[in-house]
Amino acid sequence: MLVAGVDVGGTNIGAGLVDDDHSVVGRGKCPTPQSRPEDVAEAIIELVEGLEEQPAAVGVGLPGVIHEGRVLTAPNLAGWDDSFDVVSLLEERLSAPVALANDANVGVIGEWLAGAADGHDDVLGVWMGTGIGGGLILGGRPHRGARGGAGEIGHVITQHAGALCTCGRRGCIEAYAGRRSMAATAHAMVDAGRHTSLFDIQEAEGKPRPTSKVWAKALDDEDELATQLFDLAIEVVGVGIGSMINMLDVDLVVIGGGMAEKLGQDLADRIADQARPVILHPNPDLEFVAAALGDDSGLVGAAEVGRAHLLSP
Repeated sequence: MLVAGVDVGGTNIGAGLVDDDHSVVGRGKCPTPQSRPEDVAEAIIELVEGLEEQPAAVGVGLPGVIHEGRVLTAPNLAGWDDSFDVVSLLEERLSAPVALANDANVGVIGEWLAGAADGHDDVLGVWMGTGIGGGLILGGRPHRGARGGAGEIGHVITQHAGALCTCGRRGCIEAYAGRRSMAATAHAMVDAGRHTSLFDIQEAEGKPRPTSKVWAKALDDEDELATQLFDLAIEVVGVGIGSMINMLDVDLVVIGGGMAEKLGQDLADRIADQARPVILHPNPDLEFVAAALGDDSGLVGAAEVGRAHLLSP
């Protein structure tokens, strides 16, 4: 049975057909519309309709808190709240059952089914991209919490009354480590007289904003400002992860998202070095690993959410 998995990020939307063995057998990609939720829905429809076969069901990962098929909040998507019934619209247009889940949650599920977290029962996934997302596998099952908000590590506050986050609160991890927030800080620093090659690289790459590829190139060039901002991001993410390990006692941390795709295991190792001093009772078996499936982790996990909805609506 082929099921479509759709992974909506703050920068791009990916879609793919996924078979029963969790292999992606066809895919498509487009930029994420930055205007209305209706435009995001239309982009999803176009991608799914462009796949090679009609899927039996569709699973969609969105960057926000999802509860009972509704988007309660999505800080990195304009205009999204529970008044927009995206499921009904997609089901009508695609003629297939549709299920929603958080994008980082589906990424972790994908890695758990067929990637770096295969064989582990207690996993924390941290996805570093436009924002900072997270997901959990606890006791061998995906854990979403009472209202779908479990694992939202990006909005764990590490600095009381700190930097302003896209969610409207202050001091969140995402305010220091999300690409959108880091770029805003870099712009402010340039306005104050600092220099960085970050935006020159962005222009040369033809990107509308500093992507993970742009950040990776600036870091590789040892750009001073980009390096300082990224070092701070690593520190804040590591402290947040260490604190969550104290609460959840997982044995595996998977680092995914655009930054992990570009920086790989080195990123996971740096985060581990920042997290370990925070952990109260270090577990000798605890591992930090980069996601193994790249973009496909979200497609595989979203498809599994869609498959589960089809079998048990």
